[in-house]
Amino acid sequence: HSAAVMSVIDFARLGGGEVAYVKQIDNEQARTLFPTLTGLPEGIDLYAVVSADGTPLGITDSRDSAIASVIENELQPVSVH
Repeated sequence: HSAAVMSVIDFARLGGGEVAYVKQIDNEQARTLFPTLTGLPEGIDLYAVVSADGTPLGITDSRDSAIASVIENELQPVSVH
C-alpha cells in the first residue's frame, strides 16, 4: 500500500481560495512578508494573514482581528504555530 505523494505545487494549492492562515510573527518576519511596511513599533505582537499559497494578505496586532478579517472574506481561518 503506497502513500500518496503531493507535488510542491499541489501542496501550495491545498486550501486555495478556501482557507487563510493566521500566524504570529515578529518585526523581521513582518518586513520580509510586507517589504513596503514601515514604522512598526518594536516589541508588539503581530499576526500575518496569508493565503494557502503563502501570499501575504494582511497584518494586524490582534489575533482576533486577523481571524475576523479571514471570516469576513469568506475564508476558513487556520492558525499556524
